[in-house]
Amino acid sequence: MNKIVRSVTKKIIDRSKKYREKYLSQMIGNKDSISDRSSISCGNIAHAIAGCSKADKNALSDNEINNIGIVTAYNDMLSAHKTYENYPEIIRNFARKYNCVAQVSSGVPAMCDGVTQGEPGMDLSLFSRDVIALSTVIGLSHNVYNSIICLGICDKIVPGLLIGALKFGHLPTIFVPGGPMQTGISNELKAKYRKDFAKGLISKKELLKAESKSYHSEGTCTFYGTANSNQMLMEIMGIQLPGSSFVNPNNKLRLLLTEYSVKLSKKISEKGRNYIPLFNVINEKSIVNAIIGLLSTGGSTNHTIHLIAIAKAAGIQITWNDFSELSSVVPLLLKIYPNGSLDVNHFHDAGGMPFLIQELLNAEILHNDVNTILGNNLYDFTKFPSIINSELKWENSSEKSKNPSILRTFSNPFSNNGGIKVLNGNLGKSIIKISSVKKEHLIITAPIIIFEEQHELISSFQKNNLNKDFIAVLRFQGPKAKGMPELHKLTPILSILLNNGYKVALITDGRMSGASGRVPAAIHLSPEAMDGGLLSKLIDGDIVTLDATKGILNCHNEEIISLRKQKKYNNYQENCGRELFNNFKKTITSSDEGASILF
Repeated sequence: MNKIVRSVTKKIIDRSKKYREKYLSQMIGNKDSISDRSSISCGNIAHAIAGCSKADKNALSDNEINNIGIVTAYNDMLSAHKTYENYPEIIRNFARKYNCVAQVSSGVPAMCDGVTQGEPGMDLSLFSRDVIALSTVIGLSHNVYNSIICLGICDKIVPGLLIGALKFGHLPTIFVPGGPMQTGISNELKAKYRKDFAKGLISKKELLKAESKSYHSEGTCTFYGTANSNQMLMEIMGIQLPGSSFVNPNNKLRLLLTEYSVKLSKKISEKGRNYIPLFNVINEKSIVNAIIGLLSTGGSTNHTIHLIAIAKAAGIQITWNDFSELSSVVPLLLKIYPNGSLDVNHFHDAGGMPFLIQELLNAEILHNDVNTILGNNLYDFTKFPSIINSELKWENSSEKSKNPSILRTFSNPFSNNGGIKVLNGNLGKSIIKISSVKKEHLIITAPIIIFEEQHELISSFQKNNLNKDFIAVLRFQGPKAKGMPELHKLTPILSILLNNGYKVALITDGRMSGASGRVPAAIHLSPEAMDGGLLSKLIDGDIVTLDATKGILNCHNEEIISLRKQKKYNNYQENCGRELFNNFKKTITSSDEGASILF
């Protein structure tokens, strides 16, 4: 095992000891006290099975039958989750085939950041993760289930589902994906349309036509943002079937994988032959594996927040420094959009997750000695699913990538370091995604221009006021100020300025997610402006250095700036239901602590 990986893992284990022991004690207690339906009164059971078919009622009346609780994030507005429309019935039918029962435990909200970008609803996006976790717990609290199947794919939804499921960690849990849509227009062409619209060269109608050719059907968006990073994480942590993440919807293999998940859900329940509770799967080593997966694929920076919250739900304490240390030894093996031109469909065709996991295991940079839904080692996840004689079979991964332009071996990486880096300095601590930033743009020293709303920067660009070298500082976007919205409306504009030869960068206490592009962006800055610090005291013209090679983020003339008064900001929000969430801001933690109201 790589010595840095081993060292970071030990530090996490030591740091987490008392929290992890408390969590495990709670989960073992839950298993002993609330996992048996026979302890529930007849009236309670009658309510739980009243809506079932006669056959399912008879089955559930017998405590020997496994009952699978389905937590679904289905809606037909979110293309990735449209795939789940008929999954409850499909899963119920498969459950009957294997002599068990499945019931929808709860439905959880599933918002689409792609729809709410730049709109008031985006301010609720990060909050939705914890709402989903709470909704998951409420559904499972009926205590009539022996195992869990989670139906979720996109940004805050999978982390929320997993956080909630971890509170019922005595139950085996399997995530079942729906798969990505087929590839639409090329990502280069999509980016060109967006830039042309930002320049005023095409109409909104023309832009919509182009966007609709990119996002064109049910299925997950194909770029490697947070949704597809979620899928990678579920596989590498061993709670989603090997090679299942990026199989397209509505084909035979997708259906067979879902059937196998149902069969497995029964097998690993406490009533099955091989009990594998979630609390035995998600541990310190599997969390380290998740971080390594994120770094080796240049995944979404959102997971520098989500993984901290997920780990806390399992009694595990991780920090951004853990990400940074691991990044120094984890090479970048994947280069797909926005880091490259091709997408997750091409990644899957090149060998996908099984090949990636195989490379990392062979290099002894991943922990193999972990529990998964398939057993007690991660090598099971180097197998690739296929159909042979109309049956699901698992085949060994190739020893070579089928497309080295996007998926590389450990010995021939795209870079020797991971795609995510931590910046430290007198402005605080932040995250930068460098996997798609050119070397010449990794260091910038320039005067800053302060903005406190996205539209201010957009308006300034449209007035031709940004044709110069500068660093945009977009503050009061943090968890306590605005709920930490994503700021992708800025990406095309800053990219245009970069292409025009100007040195530009972004600093913000908000988010830019997994599609942050080629512009250097110091994001998730903590302390956020609402908490004070130098960020709240900056003014236009102050000089700042962002050095992603050395991990530095500093403002110059610190002594002068520190004497200024802190800029005040009213964080009370109304409209689009945001007023109902204002109390969240009073208890939410900072971004480097998981930006959660739950921990």
